[in-house]
Amino acid sequence: MIWNENKECMSRDQIEALQSARLVKVVNHVYHNVEYYRKKMQDLGLEPGDIKGIEDLDKLPYTTYADLRDTYPFGLAAMPRSELVRVHASSGTTGKPKVAVYTRRDIDIWSECVARCLAMAGLTKDDIIQVGYGYGLFTGGLGAHYGAEELGAMVLPMSAGNTQKLIDMMIDCDVTAIACTPSYLLHVAEDLEKMGLVDKIKLKAAICGAEPWTDEMRDQMESRLHIKAFDIYGLTEMMGPGVACDCEHHAGLHIWEDHFLPEIIDPNTLKQLPKGSDGELVLTSLTKEGMPLIRYRTKDLTSIKYDKCECGRTMARIQRFKGRSDDMLIIKGVNVFPSQVEAALLTIEGTTPHYMLVVDRVDNSDTLEVQVEMTDAANAGDAASKEKLAKTIHDKLRQAIGLNAKISLMEPNGLEHFDGKSKHTTDKRKLY
Repeated sequence: MIWNENKECMSRDQIEALQSARLVKVVNHVYHNVEYYRKKMQDLGLEPGDIKGIEDLDKLPYTTYADLRDTYPFGLAAMPRSELVRVHASSGTTGKPKVAVYTRRDIDIWSECVARCLAMAGLTKDDIIQVGYGYGLFTGGLGAHYGAEELGAMVLPMSAGNTQKLIDMMIDCDVTAIACTPSYLLHVAEDLEKMGLVDKIKLKAAICGAEPWTDEMRDQMESRLHIKAFDIYGLTEMMGPGVACDCEHHAGLHIWEDHFLPEIIDPNTLKQLPKGSDGELVLTSLTKEGMPLIRYRTKDLTSIKYDKCECGRTMARIQRFKGRSDDMLIIKGVNVFPSQVEAALLTIEGTTPHYMLVVDRVDNSDTLEVQVEMTDAANAGDAASKEKLAKTIHDKLRQAIGLNAKISLMEPNGLEHFDGKSKHTTDKRKLY
């Protein structure tokens, strides 16, 4: 089902004309309402009148995570406080999170985008959708919730954490679709199988996001639960879930180009690359009022296809992500930077700056092991002192990154020491 055919099936000329008009409008909006952007543009000798359309996009400055951190919390807000109705923030960052603010119109547009994604999964107002994403500052729960209501479906706002109750409600309420992380859905599948209840569910579709996942995971979900699984993509900085989603052909994630202008750049030279090239995905908000971002560097490495999809939609498709241009890891839906771990370790006596994060996926759930090199003095201690050190590290990291990690204490020089750029991550999940 296509939710908004007039937009989702526009010709390429129509899409680009709309993008150009909206880009000109949003550049004017941030120039006159966000001092931070105005200074950035003035430093480049730019005025709003220099931007005539998408052909001038590469003249504009980039926005990065550092810009959001430096302007925390509301320094990039483009509307007065009285017009802002919602705040969300990213998960798993140490110190100050990445904050996004929304006007009432922003919430309406977000709901529309998520409704398009749900419709792409074949859902209608006759469906009952269970939302298994977390509610609160994280965008997942409320994003999926408002999108499902926009679709006209019945919503069960379950969140995560009580799988038995989720299963009970799934069966009792004849739930037909679920929105959650892929790893959590496989956990639900395991519990359903153990209880012999797979044949009791009415589930037909799952909309999964917030963490990377593979085609093998999709195959498991679909075969074990007899459903169709769809990949939804989003980021707090742009809006939340619903920036893009795949259709039944799974040939890439359709990005809603009437609201988000994508481009691919070389992460080293920062130059735009030709269509079809592999590089870093950069997004510009075209319709957001509260906090539109200009040329936001997502750090996600991919390419974009612009040909018409078999489903009939003409919106461009983001191809499978090939990795990231930074060292961020996404573990159980939480963003983790090695620098967070390093900052925590530096406060703990008995550790050195040498460490390694080892991420794996066991029984469809992410695991994190942190290997930490001890000082000579700590290594000379007895078993009890080392156990106490490991617990201190565990508790500090739990506070810093919001995850429980297995702590492995290494002898001095037990980890590789690098002459040049240090390597602090080993990802065994084979997600890309």
